[in-house]
Amino acid sequence: KLTISLAEKLLKAMVLADLLQKMLYKNRAYEKNKGETDKLFAEWMEKAKKLAIKSSAKEFSKGISQIVEDFEKIEWDTSVEKPKVGIVGEILIKYHPFGNNYVANLLEKEGAEVILPDFLGFCKFMASNKVISNRMLKNDNKKAAINGIAIKLIDLLEKDVRKALAKSKKGYLPTCDIWHLADNVQSVLSTGNQTGEGWFLTAEMLEYMENGIQNIVCVQPFACLPNHVVGKGVIKTIRDMYPEANIVPVDYDPGASEANQTNRIKLLMTVAKDNLKMKQKEKKVAEKENKTKKEVKV
Repeated sequence: KLTISLAEKLLKAMVLADLLQKMLYKNRAYEKNKGETDKLFAEWMEKAKKLAIKSSAKEFSKGISQIVEDFEKIEWDTSVEKPKVGIVGEILIKYHPFGNNYVANLLEKEGAEVILPDFLGFCKFMASNKVISNRMLKNDNKKAAINGIAIKLIDLLEKDVRKALAKSKKGYLPTCDIWHLADNVQSVLSTGNQTGEGWFLTAEMLEYMENGIQNIVCVQPFACLPNHVVGKGVIKTIRDMYPEANIVPVDYDPGASEANQTNRIKLLMTVAKDNLKMKQKEKKVAEKENKTKKEVKV
């Protein structure tokens, strides 16, 4: 039974869960005192449950700011720069044991800084543009009204997250301006695939590329198959659009070979590390040339 109260609790839980996941991976990649991030994450999970169930707008906004502020206090060791690797996947597998969390842990072991997409922005876009059709909403005025209120609520919650992340000095991936991605998604996907998984995965990959994150792991059931909509069409098209894209599809299905998943991630990380070394080398050469030019002018 969908009610405004239930919709509000669910959306608050989604916002907090997504924000905490972003804090977890970003900080765990560089933390000086190992285990500090996981401990703070666990503490905030307990606080988040209470905030999601019962909190005023002011209390919830304060909670979001406090999450970011607390994770800002974790000391980093950035003496070794790590390749940024974005993970994409269906909404329902975001916390699947063979989904994003499982893949994120493998990536961290290989020396990656894991990045997660703007989860709530995609939910809002799909809900407001009926990318996923729902007959119940079409035939039930009450549910349709609640859906409209939910979208407005996402707008309010998203503003709080934007405000909190804007104060961060650590550079978390901010909430994205999802609306301008729609035209790009439509140019990548065929008309028959512009719903659900295809739209969501494509938008996530485009968001990463626009933020300069060229290394991407696509966690998707059967994504490794050559005839799959994502494996065959989307990844190929994005690679054509962005030649620098380093995208690897990984099948999250529990029946998939763990060795196959690990090997694909190792391959992606090999390329990612090589590209990072090349960029660092180019940066040093450019800095040396600029220094020489300044000395000549003097």
